[in-house]
Amino acid sequence: MREEVWKYVALVLALMLAASTISALLLYAQVNSVRPVHPPNGVEEVKTGANCSPYLTQVAQLQRELSFLQNQLRSHNAPSGNGTVAIVPVFGIIDSYTALDVVPLLRELAKNDSIGGVLLWIESPGGEVGPVMEIYDEVRKLELIKPVVAYTGGLAASGGYYVALGAEKIVASPLAEVGSIGVLYVHYDMEKNYEMNGIKVEVFKTGPHKDMGAEWRALTPEEKEKISNMIETYFNAFITALSTGRNMSFDEAKKFATGETWFAQNVTGSLVDETGDIDHALSILEKAANLTNPKVVIIRGGQTSTFKIYGSTSLFIDPRYVGPYLKG
Repeated sequence: MREEVWKYVALVLALMLAASTISALLLYAQVNSVRPVHPPNGVEEVKTGANCSPYLTQVAQLQRELSFLQNQLRSHNAPSGNGTVAIVPVFGIIDSYTALDVVPLLRELAKNDSIGGVLLWIESPGGEVGPVMEIYDEVRKLELIKPVVAYTGGLAASGGYYVALGAEKIVASPLAEVGSIGVLYVHYDMEKNYEMNGIKVEVFKTGPHKDMGAEWRALTPEEKEKISNMIETYFNAFITALSTGRNMSFDEAKKFATGETWFAQNVTGSLVDETGDIDHALSILEKAANLTNPKVVIIRGGQTSTFKIYGSTSLFIDPRYVGPYLKG
């Protein structure tokens, strides 16, 4: 039985890779339609408009095949009897410690035959780019094997919402805030402060940008351009996750990428699927998992967040929540 399950897993992952590759081409094409990019000599330019239709057809076909294999995989992995539903809290700022807790936990739940579905209970303004993307990737993998529903009763912003996009459905309390789609880069230029306090910093480095983002000096124009390109890359990854998770076109997804949050009741059908309390979210999960009166357990890790901003940091975080975590 397990050998058959892993055959399905391999097929699903192969389809996901193919779909991701084609989606990346589409994203490249759509971005270029807004900001023309001239490819190097010898590289054929990706065309936009009507020429994208073959790619769209391939993506649609791969998505249908992925859905079929996903259903097969879930049926092989479904628990016997009523089964159990696991609630996994993702609370507060998302940092490396959060990922250290949540990622192994989700992997264990994927292997646990008694778990029929997972509810991600998210109350978070976001956090660091790396940990957010790690948790999102793990949610996507788990969702192939078991139904996953994301729920928030108050706040799923920026990186918190990014994580929710990996789930099959998103349910939120009507007045919960969702969105804040975008990237924030924080840099400290404390050179003047160092001078005022008689602190002299000597740096021995192997390259001109080895200390890029360090607080003891300002960013150069070239470094600012590099950082802008980096932020744009992270931003496009967020938009791709939004487009994929909410079944939107790239352009439609970008309309929500203003950095602001919305009440869930005002974006039902777009950023969230349904509004309701946690019991409503659990009922949706039970239906998706084909479970009747399952046991519900809350599973938590033991680490606590120690998030602080030191030097330069790229963040998927609602700007309103940066202040309390600044060093000082």
